Amino acid sequence: MPTAVSYLSAVQQTNARGRSRDNFSVPSTPALSLSPSITASSEDNAFSEDDENNCLVYPITPPTSEQIFTTVHTEFGHCANEAYRCVSKHDYTKPFEERTIEEPPYYVFFATHISLFILHLLGHMRDFFGKRFAKSYFAHLIPQNGCMTDCLCQPVTGVPGRTIVILDRHSIDNNYTQTYTGGKTRALNISSYNYLGFSQGGGCCSDAVKESIRRYGVSDCGTRLEGGSSELHVSAEALVARFVGTEDALISSMGFATNSTFIPALVGKGSLIISDELNHASICIGVRQSGAYIRIFKHNDMSSLESLLREVISQGQPKTHRAWKKVLVIVEGLYSMEGTVVNLPKIVELKQIYKFHLYIDEAHSIGALGPHGRGVTDYFNIPPSSIDVLMGTFTKSFGAAGGYIAGPKTLIDCLRLRGHSGPYAEAIAPPVLAQIVASMASIMGVVSAPRPTNSTFSLSPVGSIVTPRDKTKEPLGMVPASSLPTWMNLPPALADGSEARMRIRRLAFNSRYLHAGLKKLGFIIYGHSFSPIVPLLIFNPGKLPTFVRMMRSYSPPIVVVVVTYPATPFETARARFCPSASHTKEDIDIVLRACDEVGGILDLKHGSGERWGINTVCERAVELVHSVNV
Repeated sequence: MPTAVSYLSAVQQTNARGRSRDNFSVPSTPALSLSPSITASSEDNAFSEDDENNCLVYPITPPTSEQIFTTVHTEFGHCANEAYRCVSKHDYTKPFEERTIEEPPYYVFFATHISLFILHLLGHMRDFFGKRFAKSYFAHLIPQNGCMTDCLCQPVTGVPGRTIVILDRHSIDNNYTQTYTGGKTRALNISSYNYLGFSQGGGCCSDAVKESIRRYGVSDCGTRLEGGSSELHVSAEALVARFVGTEDALISSMGFATNSTFIPALVGKGSLIISDELNHASICIGVRQSGAYIRIFKHNDMSSLESLLREVISQGQPKTHRAWKKVLVIVEGLYSMEGTVVNLPKIVELKQIYKFHLYIDEAHSIGALGPHGRGVTDYFNIPPSSIDVLMGTFTKSFGAAGGYIAGPKTLIDCLRLRGHSGPYAEAIAPPVLAQIVASMASIMGVVSAPRPTNSTFSLSPVGSIVTPRDKTKEPLGMVPASSLPTWMNLPPALADGSEARMRIRRLAFNSRYLHAGLKKLGFIIYGHSFSPIVPLLIFNPGKLPTFVRMMRSYSPPIVVVVVTYPATPFETARARFCPSASHTKEDIDIVLRACDEVGGILDLKHGSGERWGINTVCERAVELVHSVNV
């Protein structure tokens, strides 16, 4: 079977023919809306690509991984090998995987700080002299242009799936300005939050979105019910509550605003918020706007959290020393820059002792963790009733937009009135709601009979004792067909949940393989082994643009994202990889081979432990994945 390199080369050739506007047809892999296990017909299938919008017309019958293709499916790579699957769940026979900070050699720290000093010195000199002697030129440089414009502001087009189309540019003035050449390059995409691969331009989710546009239009006007929400809106909220296992849920049109506008509605003056030091900016803004007293604990450090809880609860409010009205602990399920997973079992244990309320931001973990893709509670097999407030977004695993708050019905009813996103913000548009409903329903699976009444989750009071979920009494269940819009018909592979389960298991395999493979190659890697966020530490800021450009010039090109201050500390600049269920094992092989080559040139391999050669890593991938400690 040809490697993914030949696949992407074939796609680049078709793109070149498309730019010359020649008609063509080549064999293709199918859209993933059909089950990848179906055997392909012997006849050649074909697709056509429009150069203007990159819309693909896919064949009906999908081939299997064992068959030979001459090109690559641009949105989702097919893989029928069951060995390349893994189940994302916590192993309670082993201790929780604590965050490990592996330090590089001292010369790396020294070179990094020298580079930062030179960078700041030159920057201040440019600002000082530019404002006085080259005002017009100085204004031209701020803020959109600079030496890393081609790395941090790379324009793309099309769907951010397994591969992505980047618009070619060139510079004649050392990257101060960029000029479009009119060309396009298709590259392997390892940088998007498309965890389950639902960002597709074709398939059943796209069909549902098109049908919603035909029925409702592109805005929420004219489809509202008496309560102020459309039927799709009500259906989506009920589906979210059932999916995460709570009594009720509300949805917001923007994920960032979900935190920043609803946290102030939960607590106020006289209350205490205890926040992880690496919580997202949206949480920080919401916390500041609440007016509550704020304390910070070390990232995912349970001893730091417990010590802080003892102090603040025993001392009470400053000056008056009265008891706090509320104590709210806010953490993330999966941290977007570190790739670490919250130590939920320990936090729930502390919750039983200190009787605080718990708020979990699952923007990155929902859909990406757990055997059923239902986030950290699913991953640790802890009932959602143990958590007071579950927050998440639809922009990652579900390929949509917006966010949600889930919890007890009394809480949600209160937040509908007190949260600023409720009465003041725009509602989510019907096409986005259709994408949410279709993707989430496919993960849950659809049954014709309604779920039994005794299978619903009941919310316990704050501080209740948490026990592992009894699957006979609290089954996760599937969504009744009556809960979906009557016009939304999912194909069998999606309706029975088999395809979504395959996606979840492929994501788990790809995440662990990339994480373990990079460590075996000698890189310093942060994060949990099941995390779909894999940070590769680069340290030196001068190497960031070089790493991006070398990965983009690799064959095939690879699009990566680099992160530095203020998102991370100055000295821990990194590349952040985001594997997806849409990637094949061969795709991860390509990324590992590219990192091995580029990392050797840039001197990035400073990790400790046993090292393997790149061929050994690729050949022993399955063994490597299942031997990773969890």
